[in-house]
Amino acid sequence: MEIFLFLLISSFLIITSSGASSSDINSTIAWRNGDNLKDPKLVRMFVDEIPNMHRLRGYHLQNGVPIHKKLKIGMFLKEWKFHKDLPPTKVFAFGVSRKRATVPGPTIEAIQGVDTYVAWRNHLPEKHLLPWDPTIPTAKPKKGVPTVVHLHGGIVEPQSDGHSNAWFTAEFKETGPTFSNRTYRYNNQQQPGNLWYHDHAMGLTRVNILAGLFGSYIVRHPEVEDPLRLPSGHEFDRTLVIFDRMFNVDGSIYMNNTGANPSIHPQWQPEYFGNMIIVNGKAWPKMSVRRRKYRFRILNASNARFFRMLFSNGLKIIHIGSDSAYNKRPVVIDKFLLAPSEIADVVVDFSTSSSDEVILLNDAPYPFPGGDPVDQVNGKVMKFFIKKDREVEKWHVPQRLMEYPVADASAASRTRYIAMYEYKSSIDEPTHLYLNGKSYDEKVTETPKIGTSEIWYVINLTEDNHPLHMHLGLFTVLDQKEIEDLDDFKECMKKDNNPIKCKVSKYEKGRGVGVPSHEQGWKNVFKMQPGFMTKILVRFSHIHTNESYSFDAAAEPGYVYHCHILDHEDNAMMRPLKLIA
Repeated sequence: MEIFLFLLISSFLIITSSGASSSDINSTIAWRNGDNLKDPKLVRMFVDEIPNMHRLRGYHLQNGVPIHKKLKIGMFLKEWKFHKDLPPTKVFAFGVSRKRATVPGPTIEAIQGVDTYVAWRNHLPEKHLLPWDPTIPTAKPKKGVPTVVHLHGGIVEPQSDGHSNAWFTAEFKETGPTFSNRTYRYNNQQQPGNLWYHDHAMGLTRVNILAGLFGSYIVRHPEVEDPLRLPSGHEFDRTLVIFDRMFNVDGSIYMNNTGANPSIHPQWQPEYFGNMIIVNGKAWPKMSVRRRKYRFRILNASNARFFRMLFSNGLKIIHIGSDSAYNKRPVVIDKFLLAPSEIADVVVDFSTSSSDEVILLNDAPYPFPGGDPVDQVNGKVMKFFIKKDREVEKWHVPQRLMEYPVADASAASRTRYIAMYEYKSSIDEPTHLYLNGKSYDEKVTETPKIGTSEIWYVINLTEDNHPLHMHLGLFTVLDQKEIEDLDDFKECMKKDNNPIKCKVSKYEKGRGVGVPSHEQGWKNVFKMQPGFMTKILVRFSHIHTNESYSFDAAAEPGYVYHCHILDHEDNAMMRPLKLIA
């Protein structure tokens, strides 16, 4: 549905942005609604040891040689202890059994070039743990909780990508319109790096992930990575999955059950923010470390919260990879910003710490960038206790990591414009968000050819920072320019929804902002700044070889691209992406 048509039907909607003023922070709303919430100040920090999540090999070793393996991973209702001071919480959790299911789920370790097969099984009850809004585009089975698993960052065939409409309920009693496979095949032909798996059911991604359906996935390439001599092994190479939650006094997960526009959407809120910070399933955990280097693969698995992380004593961070790819060279930084679904691969050398204790902090406002500042509660992530004795260092960080074929913008086969819109009601609250002014169900407009590269200009007409994620394709950011006379340009786009007709070149002459050095490589998520036009080069082939895919990427049901603020994605900042041969 085009913008002008939607505005004609719903005349009270206007194009604008949520920003800080448009979205009541969930904690504020909740305290207004009653006293049933657990006060985060009553939950002690840094008392629970951080779990080292269970690891599953996605391959067999046969005479020392890795071969393909089939895993069976279920989704279970169970109780999970997020903190000693909290009662057990009912969650949805991934695991090989109910007893071994965890939040986050087990870390799957794959070997580059060796297939991993996963039979995802839904063992969830008929009723969801959290409010379910039927007025947004959503899966609507007669009974049961729909789920489907997407391997975020995975370069996989469409049938195994976790298409939003390929959902299924318990025992496959009901399935979505694009459902085809009971077992997914992950080819693992891509470059080594960090991925994660999570629910992707239409209209339910935010609540299914909030309930606990997510976990890490690592693609390793020992022949290439071992010579780098980066920290390795279960003690020194750790995955940190960070997210925020809010709890009722009985331990249950709190999610506001009244929408920002209750007469339009009875439950949907534009962003979810929790008042407790969770790492690997524990609130504000602690970790004992030795005075040597550690590798941390840090995933932001929050619905909407950005984390800008730094150490309390100024300890330096060595950034070695972003999302599913290594940097060309390591970059030493003081802090880094992670949007929802982004992954930072970093090395921290605790032998350089001036103290025996250090806190990992967060100073990102919420919503980002114009929202409320953090406080003494959500401004802390976890604490490291550093042993006093110095050790002989075994690991190092090389001056060069991995080089991929040069991203050649001049070879791009096509240029596209992608505009981000948000719509509001007469009470100045968001009602929905669109890409290019189109709903998800409208005809596909992005149809790149397999093996080509394209230039995409992403125009953010809102006041929120939107992390754009693309399934299958990887991209590199070329530049970011502020849009001059933004209000004039918005007014034209509101009428015509056509950047060329609105003479975008006239408005793209604002100040340029450089891409941070640690984010100049290949990514599958990037933070689109409000009021900016961001130029990206998208590649629809393997970035490490320039070769095409080993599967038919043009098959049904295709792929998608979307904002990875989950509450935005569900309503309905997501569009189909259909590759052609």
